[in-house]
Amino acid sequence: MINVQSEVFINKDYKDVFSYIANFENNPLWQGGMISAKFTSEGPINVGSEYDQVAKFLGKQIVSKFRVVEYIENNKIKIESISGSFPIVVTRSVEPVDGGTKVSALVQGDSSGFFKIAEPIMKYMVSNSVKGDYKKLKKLLEN
Repeated sequence: MINVQSEVFINKDYKDVFSYIANFENNPLWQGGMISAKFTSEGPINVGSEYDQVAKFLGKQIVSKFRVVEYIENNKIKIESISGSFPIVVTRSVEPVDGGTKVSALVQGDSSGFFKIAEPIMKYMVSNSVKGDYKKLKKLLEN
């Protein structure tokens, strides 16, 4: 199992930050390797909402479908993959801090089967990717 956590402070209102990170169609704008993300369910975003995602990882195109499994408006959103080659759960949360927003992310991946042998390398790569993504998010939202 891969568990990667990241936190970043963004000098912007927490409601604006949450609205941005909860809309997964924004992912390609700040996440490396992300090609597209498109909701396949009607809005507004809530538990049960689904979206399709296309990403590139280790030179391979990965097509996945995700479902929102937990949603607390302006605070927390948790998604899990319901199809794709790598089972993953992502939790994003925000909280107001010192006039800005603390953003926390937890990425959990199931590295069983084929991915088990590469788990240490994958954990390192996922960790670097997630930390870089949230630095890019900070820069994007503060400019």
